[in-house]
Amino acid sequence: MLKGISSIISPELLKILMEMGHGDTIVLADGNFPSASHATRLVRADGHGIPELLDAILQLMPLDAYVEHPVGLMDLVPGDNVETPIWEEYRTIVQHHEGKEVSFEMIERFAFYEEAKKSYAVVATGERALYANIILKKGVIASS
Repeated sequence: MLKGISSIISPELLKILMEMGHGDTIVLADGNFPSASHATRLVRADGHGIPELLDAILQLMPLDAYVEHPVGLMDLVPGDNVETPIWEEYRTIVQHHEGKEVSFEMIERFAFYEEAKKSYAVVATGERALYANIILKKGVIASS
């Protein structure tokens, strides 16, 4: 363990976050997402929910300030009447870390799968909420 780094950030996930460059994306996938078949690099985070991982990751990784939507969510399939309160939880976490409101993109299910295939890594979580999948686009840390 290290000071200042959440214990839910595994060594493998920390390595992935360090390797990612500006504009690279990472998917935090819920327990129903076909992670293994869509990942170039798969990181297991079984037993963890996405909100706690999102919070821990955003303590370390800035979001891309140069794009309209640095965050993407898997949109509901038309006709699927699922409640998605987890999306508001995501917005609160992101706003807390970014210090401002951030625009989220709603991505159709199969388009989301294609974006996941192009992502730097997919983190397979134990999140049980439906439509909890989220894509984060990495930003830059400005020199001081």
